[in-house]
Amino acid sequence: MAEERPGAWFGFGFCGFGQELGSGRGHQVHSPSPLRAGVDVCRVSASWSYTAFVTRGGRVELSGSASGAAGGCRDAWASEGLLLVLRAGPGPEALLQAWAPDSALRGEPLWAHNVVPEAVEEDDPGGEAQIGRLPLLPCARAYVSPRPPFYRPLAPELRARQLELGAEHALLLDAAGQVFSWGGGRHGQLGHGTLEAELEPRLLEALQGLTMAEVAAGGWHSVCVSETGDIYIWGWNESGQLALPTRNLAEDGETVAREATGLNEDGSQVKRTGRVEDGAPAPFIAVQPFPALLDLPLGSDAVKVSCGSRHTAVVTRTGELYTWGWGKYGQLGHEDTTSLDWPRRVEYFVDKQLQVKAVTCGPWNTYVYAVEKGKS
Repeated sequence: MAEERPGAWFGFGFCGFGQELGSGRGHQVHSPSPLRAGVDVCRVSASWSYTAFVTRGGRVELSGSASGAAGGCRDAWASEGLLLVLRAGPGPEALLQAWAPDSALRGEPLWAHNVVPEAVEEDDPGGEAQIGRLPLLPCARAYVSPRPPFYRPLAPELRARQLELGAEHALLLDAAGQVFSWGGGRHGQLGHGTLEAELEPRLLEALQGLTMAEVAAGGWHSVCVSETGDIYIWGWNESGQLALPTRNLAEDGETVAREATGLNEDGSQVKRTGRVEDGAPAPFIAVQPFPALLDLPLGSDAVKVSCGSRHTAVVTRTGELYTWGWGKYGQLGHEDTTSLDWPRRVEYFVDKQLQVKAVTCGPWNTYVYAVEKGKS
């Protein structure tokens, strides 16, 4: 097998707390900018006010409202209330530590727990092995929540492969490619067709029979990518993060003469305004409580997905990056602060002849790993 070409990480969006976003100055970066330590980074986890970088050498470095560094680390996961660090232990064991973000990784952690990885699979960005990304524990039998109780066991029959946390909900992808969701559902982010909460993981029946490869949880929306490259998306569409028509972006300051609220056949909430075309009301999707199939331009297949608070980013099989949703801080990477309710390709990587391999969204920013395109 040919050796992977060396790549680098890029960042764009909100950096109001001084978190690393390349060479950007001020509070925001509107276009992808190389990270100063991007060549050595193999994993990025971004919270609102700080970012955790894990290097190939096993070092965790914090940037932003939290600072500090520590060695001997396999993984890290950043949230505003809790910083998780997975440290190498004796043999196959690993030590999970939970730190206060402002501790600078000094002194004693808030708590620690020994875990044994269940299996190791080869994964991308830095050529590192994937042992079940945090907040899912390597044993795949539990996960960590930023709110008490911090340690939360999972039913063994779930056989978790990936777990992602939104602001109020959780998504789990199992070994068979099925998706489960639970937590708050008031914005339709669970995908069960209602706005009700679920206390325990519940299978997404709408996706049964389809094998999923990745899941991503935004603040109040959800996305998954199938093994064949299809995108399914549901939840809150306030800023166009579902790539469905949203009134907030369509009105453009115009006064709405009349509004009525109803439901589509699939149960999604529709708001119809007095602005019409050919005499027909224009439908806007506020909440999509069932998974909706989303087509990318040119029929592109997706392979990677990540969500911010109210924006979405997808990597295609050919290494292009598409983003949409809330863009106030430049987190869409289109050299402006425009919000979009349709997928738009980030031209920076095309112009620089870079092939995108991975994307990780913070709440208000975006990090991308890309390599130089090889000659065919």
